[in-house]
Amino acid sequence: MSEPHQSVLTNEVLQYLNLHPGDRIIDCTLGAGGHAAAMLTATAPDGTLLGLDVDPAALAIARRRLEPFGERVITRQARFDAVATTAQGLSFFPVNGILADLGVSSMQIDTATRGFSFNKDGPLDMRMGPSAEQSAADLVNTLSEKALADIIYRYGEEPKSRRIARAIVRARPITGTLQLAAVVSRAVGGGKWRKTHPATRTFQALRIAVNDELGALERFLPQAVSLLAAGGRLAVISFHSLEDRIVKQFFKREASDCICPPEQPVCTCNHRATVTIITKKPVVALPEEQARNPRARSAKLRVAQKIG
Repeated sequence: MSEPHQSVLTNEVLQYLNLHPGDRIIDCTLGAGGHAAAMLTATAPDGTLLGLDVDPAALAIARRRLEPFGERVITRQARFDAVATTAQGLSFFPVNGILADLGVSSMQIDTATRGFSFNKDGPLDMRMGPSAEQSAADLVNTLSEKALADIIYRYGEEPKSRRIARAIVRARPITGTLQLAAVVSRAVGGGKWRKTHPATRTFQALRIAVNDELGALERFLPQAVSLLAAGGRLAVISFHSLEDRIVKQFFKREASDCICPPEQPVCTCNHRATVTIITKKPVVALPEEQARNPRARSAKLRVAQKIG
């Protein structure tokens, strides 16, 4: 796996997590370690960090990068939705800050053999880690046309999902990324590409399905809040509307003392707010960062603080 990877919204993450020397923090999606290095610097000289990543190749890169911080760093290979069991097993809680940077990294996209890119030929894999049960090739070549269309529509928000699914089924077997990209491009049609490749949404949908990304996010959020100390903050960076909507709705619900239906005259839910929302609107990258790092253009940061 190649190493070049620019972490997005790093300055904003430091600002909104409001870190201090000695803080204990968790980076649930360690990647190449860029955010982690910045947070360890901000919490020097004695702040500690637990870093998780499901991808063993990314974890190896991060461990090399974070070696100068010595015993201030603990790393584990784990999905971000295993944060509670991992942290509890290490007695690494409560914590002052938690970060999750969602989605696929440029390291994974740039490695053709991982199968994430529609611009590089490689096996149709898309598994972020060894825990994923099925590859993208398994889904593409075994699911029914309807099931494929549903995945592409739901996770890719692709309006031509039925046409694409029909084309995929007719072209089976499909084993390579460029082969799938060509099938999708022909199905979508429309002549010259606009801002995005015609296969962008389909590849996104398959990746999300293979790695159960939205389900993992829904499982992760309550775990993260449970690990925070009073006044601790949770920061989540998302890259598409499906992720952002889940985070937004979770924060809104957990910031409310009542989650009963609006038409219900008397509260019966007994729900009590667990967080306050720090970012009323998602924080986006400054124009300079977007120009320097195209991945930052779609990044949205939301932050909530645990109520004491």
